[in-house]
Amino acid sequence: MLDLLLRNATLPDGRSGQDIACKDGRIVDVKPKIDGAARATVDAKGYLVSPPFIDSHFHMDATLSLGLPRLNMSGTLLEGISLWGELKPILTHEAVIERALRYCDLAVTQGLLAIRTHVDVCDDRLLCVEALLEVRRKIAPYIDLQLVAFPQDGFYRDPHARRNLIRALDMGVDVVGGIPHFERTMADGAASLKELCEIAANRGLLVDIHCDTSMHSMDNYYVSKLIPLMAEAELHATPNPLINITLQGRHDTYPKRRGMTRVPELRAAGINVSFGHDCVMDPWYPLGQGDMLEAAYMGIHAAPMTSREAMRWAFDAVTVNPAKAMHLQGYGLEKGCNADFVVLQAKDPIDAIRLKANRLAVVRRGKVIAETPERVSALHLAGRPATINGADFAPPAGGR
Repeated sequence: MLDLLLRNATLPDGRSGQDIACKDGRIVDVKPKIDGAARATVDAKGYLVSPPFIDSHFHMDATLSLGLPRLNMSGTLLEGISLWGELKPILTHEAVIERALRYCDLAVTQGLLAIRTHVDVCDDRLLCVEALLEVRRKIAPYIDLQLVAFPQDGFYRDPHARRNLIRALDMGVDVVGGIPHFERTMADGAASLKELCEIAANRGLLVDIHCDTSMHSMDNYYVSKLIPLMAEAELHATPNPLINITLQGRHDTYPKRRGMTRVPELRAAGINVSFGHDCVMDPWYPLGQGDMLEAAYMGIHAAPMTSREAMRWAFDAVTVNPAKAMHLQGYGLEKGCNADFVVLQAKDPIDAIRLKANRLAVVRRGKVIAETPERVSALHLAGRPATINGADFAPPAGGR
């Protein structure tokens, strides 16, 4: 007997009328009209079914701390870092865990089932590291959480960062992080990146570096050499549209820079590009709800990229692309993949972004772990009573 049978799904590649059979935490078949008994059955009603949303760049140690100990009045990156420095000494283990778990509950309702989060190691207590290691254990049944040892105050600039980063890796943190632009000089930044990569290579770990603050301002000739080198090195890129366009360019006169990196050019070079959320209600960003479709929506506007092909790609930027960047195993909607997916109140990926589609059901390892009622509005207009479902307002197939 199957554990779960999902019926009448539309898949991101356009196939409709598909059933997805799940057993022992895996997808065992995907095709129309699967026969067989199941302990649970879900009718997708022709709506879009997607693999889970993925956030490959987040800061969970700071999430939901907005206003502690004060607000970021300038809205700048540097004031955010300074404010976080004021908050760190008064953090408690219990408070970090409580905020992180609340965010993870929110993430599940949004179909966000894998997150890579940076965790600040520039605190000799390593309080946030210990807290998020505990969170990782607690949420393992429903979220894949990768931790990055992140020297927020600079690998060289902070006198204890190197020692603390090594300690964090020894405790079980997954990825080596860095922030070369926050070192005192460009030379220090380059040297820190070299040493961090050596540490990662010696341990067989991935490297995830904050280095996304200038490409939007470089001249085209310089970028014409830089991007091919990035492609040759097989780098992944993760811009964070919501936060990039609000933090960057604060000191500019008009015209103001948008702050987000050159997404179309990176794509054209064959670089794997994802969209991250980065922050939710913390010293750097006062908004957010853990919705990766919101990140994709803003990415389309900020790039800008409004062709049908580019908008469709933006859906991949919050699903399959960050799964590649995080080296996730068993991700997808094919036979043999983990039985993890989301039923969205939309007919296709572009409309899912346009509507920031309602998550009707979230499935993890073949079990429904979150549900939200279908969103339908009733109109009470004289002579024109009607019900409105935003998903019914998709453009004709093939374009406008």
